[in-house]
Amino acid sequence: MKVAVDAQLAVGTATGIGEYVRGLIGGLHAHGVEVSVLEQHSLNPWRFDRRLLWDQVLLPMAFKKSGASLLHCTAGTMPLLLNGPAVVTVHDVAWLRAQGHTRNYARYYFGAFSLARYRRARQIVVDSEFSRSELLQFLHISPSRVRVVYPGVAEDYCKVVRDPEREPFILSVGTVEARKNLEVVIRALRDIPNGVRLVVAGPPTPYEHHCKQVAAEYGVEDRIVWRGYVERKVLLELFARSAVFVMPSKYEGFGYGAAQALCAGVPLLVSNSSSLPEVVEGEAPTLPCDDVQAWVTHINAILDDREKAERRAAAIRHGAITRFAWAASIARMCAVYQAALGQ
Repeated sequence: MKVAVDAQLAVGTATGIGEYVRGLIGGLHAHGVEVSVLEQHSLNPWRFDRRLLWDQVLLPMAFKKSGASLLHCTAGTMPLLLNGPAVVTVHDVAWLRAQGHTRNYARYYFGAFSLARYRRARQIVVDSEFSRSELLQFLHISPSRVRVVYPGVAEDYCKVVRDPEREPFILSVGTVEARKNLEVVIRALRDIPNGVRLVVAGPPTPYEHHCKQVAAEYGVEDRIVWRGYVERKVLLELFARSAVFVMPSKYEGFGYGAAQALCAGVPLLVSNSSSLPEVVEGEAPTLPCDDVQAWVTHINAILDDREKAERRAAAIRHGAITRFAWAASIARMCAVYQAALGQ
């Protein structure tokens, strides 16, 4: 079995899907699967026209040239015309649920257009039971074609050596967009001790401007550090040094940051929304998305007894690393490939 993997979203400033693709490829190689990596470094995957060119023209051409028996479309999009069997990973249906502020053509392409393409996939992979349930509400196919395979967490997160700074900071990682709901933590910051900073690492969108307005309104703008996209080495250092990791999202198909925080041994708080309770599996508090006081209370509780929070995070770390091991994920993925090929 030779599998061609769409790796275009791992090019350049890779975010969650890029992390997923890199881990998938490495895991498949380690499992002994022959992999053809399909990517074009000269093409910016974050420009819509370039993404469209890749998905609909260059990707099917590269698949045909690869000689692979199966194409894995890893980024939630598929070619309209494809000569061969395919598996698609649908990370979430956010474009149908939570992206109403985006441009119409993007909502259509990543939403309804992509949804129609999924019918042609031999198998569909989703990141969580939540995402499976969401997808099946929009796509009326046999549930047996939709399989949950948790993404793995890279080994370097599992090997993070915790060294929290004496002056604590709260860490948020991910694209700064509306569904991530960062503003609830910004509002909470006013009632958190003055020396505590909020460090935000992730590519900006116009929502960042809104967050800065909220920060100014609450008088906490000088306590927020906007790092933008950071290199992996810097990101791992932030995981090592932070006092608490927060993910107050309103919509997540998986919530990679939460899984990474668990595996890195970082005290964690998440919202009680979408897939996040499933990901943390009772190992971290789940808070109402918009309840500012709940976030104040729980962040302050961690800061008031940091040693206790560190001990608890360390105690659950091994179990999280086992749950989110790439080896386990790859074994399930290979079963999906075999089903797609009728083996």
